[in-house]
Amino acid sequence: MSDGRLLADPQESLQTAGIQEGDTLAAFALQARVAATKKLCRNITGAFALWCQGCDRILTWGHQQNGGDSSAVQHQLRNVQQVQATFGAFAAILSDGSVITWGNPQRGGDSSVVQHQLRNVQQVQASMGAFAAILSDGSVITWGNPQSGGDSSAVQHQLRNVQQVQATNTAFAAILSDGSVITWGNPQSGGDSSAVQHQLRNVQQVQAAMGSFAAILSDGSVITWGNPQSGGDSSAVQHQLRNVQQVQATAGAGSFAAILSDGSAISWGNPQSGGDSSAVQHQLRNVRQVQATTDAFAAILSDGSVITWGSPQHGGDSSAVQHQLRNVQQVQATAGAGSFAAILSDGSVITWGSPRNGGDSFAVQHQLRNVQQVEATFGAFAAILSDGSVITWGNPQCGGDSSIVQHQLRNVQQVQASMGAFAAILSDGSVITWGNPQGGGDSYAVQHQLEFL
Repeated sequence: MSDGRLLADPQESLQTAGIQEGDTLAAFALQARVAATKKLCRNITGAFALWCQGCDRILTWGHQQNGGDSSAVQHQLRNVQQVQATFGAFAAILSDGSVITWGNPQRGGDSSVVQHQLRNVQQVQASMGAFAAILSDGSVITWGNPQSGGDSSAVQHQLRNVQQVQATNTAFAAILSDGSVITWGNPQSGGDSSAVQHQLRNVQQVQAAMGSFAAILSDGSVITWGNPQSGGDSSAVQHQLRNVQQVQATAGAGSFAAILSDGSAISWGNPQSGGDSSAVQHQLRNVRQVQATTDAFAAILSDGSVITWGSPQHGGDSSAVQHQLRNVQQVQATAGAGSFAAILSDGSVITWGSPRNGGDSFAVQHQLRNVQQVEATFGAFAAILSDGSVITWGNPQCGGDSSIVQHQLRNVQQVQASMGAFAAILSDGSVITWGNPQGGGDSYAVQHQLEFL
C-alpha cells in the first residue's frame, strides 16, 4: 500500500484491512520455492516444503513424521527466507534471523534446547540427522542427533569466525576465517580431524562424501580425513594431488574425484565405488565436469564426450551408449540407485546404469526432445522440455511413472525431487506431485491451500 503496509493475508477482505477509496495498492509476483528432505538414504519416505520468500505461509506434505506436517509451528512461519533439510526434518530461517524447525526430533526437528540462541542466523547446513547454524557473529549453534553432529559442545569455544560449514552423513566441518578447520560429530565419518589438524591451513573449500572430508588448500593440495574406506585416506594418490581445482564425491560407499588445473582427474576411496580410475586414466584429459551416482563417476570432457568408471551396476560402465555420448552439455544422476542421464546439445537424452532405476529410457526415448533440465529421485528421472511438459522414467515407486498426472504437467517452471517423489511448479503457481505417497508424491491434503500461498 502507499503507506507502506503489507497485506499478507489473502483471505482478509479489503474493508477489514482498512483499504479506503483512493488508496494505492501494488501487487508483487513472488516465485514459489520448494525444498525436500535429503535424498541420500535407501528409505524412500520424505517430505516437501513449499513457500514464497517473505510470505507468511509455508505448505508441507509427505511423510508426516519426517517433515510433512508443520501444523505445530505454522503460526511461527512468517517471512521465511530459506529452508534447509536433513533426512527427516526441516529448518526455516526467518527474515529476523530466527529459525523454526519441525519434523522428526531425532533428525533435527526439535530445536527447543537451543531456540534462545538461534538469533541472527545467516545460513544453516544439515547432516543426516542434525543441523548447524552459522550466526552473524561467526559462531555456530547445533542441534539434532548427537551421533550426527547435533552436539558441538566439545569444540564450541573454537567455533569463532566461521565462514562455511560442510557435512558428511554424520559429521560437520567448519572453515574459519583464518583458513583452519574445526570438526565434530561421528569420528568414523569425519568428526575427528586430529590426525591432520596441523595440515589444515589456508583451506579454501571442503567437499564431503558419505563418511569423509576432502579439503582443498590454497596451494592446490588436498587433505583428507574420515573413514579410510570412504575416501578418508588419500595417501596412495597424495603425490598426484597438486593444483586441484575442484573435488566431487560419490554418495554411496564413498570415493572422491579431483579435477586438476591441467584437466586431468584423480580418484581415490573405495575401489568398487569409483575410487580406482586407473582403467580410464589415460582418457581423463581436458575434464570439464564430474558427476556421481552412489558408486560411480561420469566425467564430461571439453569435446563433449563422457568417460565413466566405478561400479558397472551403478553407471560406471557406459560402453553400450558410448558412441552416442557426443556433445554432452550436462549429466544428472539418480540419488541412490545408480543411473546417469546426459543432456546433449540437440536436447536429446542418453541414459545408462541400473535399467530399472532410470538407466533405461527406451520407452520414452522418442519423447525426449528439446530437454532443458533433468531432476532425479532415488531411482527415477524427470525431464522438463522446452514446451513446459515433463517426461519421466525409471522406478515407478520413485516417481518414474507420471501417467496419472501427465495431462496436468503443462507450463512447468521447475521440478524438485525428494527421495521417492517429484513436485512440479507450474507457471500459474499450482503444484503437481507424483511418486511414492510417503515420499511426498501425494499433495492432495494441501492442494486447496495452494491458492492462498
